[in-house]
Amino acid sequence: MKSVDPTSSVITVKWVRSTIGRPEIQKKIIKAMGFRRLHQTLVLPNRPEIRGMISQVRHLVEVLE
Repeated sequence: MKSVDPTSSVITVKWVRSTIGRPEIQKKIIKAMGFRRLHQTLVLPNRPEIRGMISQVRHLVEVLE
């Protein structure tokens, strides 16, 4: 996972790996972030809650610049 610039107000996140075979909590985190389909890219606010979600599923998502 790339480090997130704390001064930036948004984070661009891409869902790159499937949740098939993953624990239910990881599936719920992906849905809570707003992802609907694989390889979707979202622009999310740079808040501690979002950064925490990203850290929980860092093996499934990619932080873009």
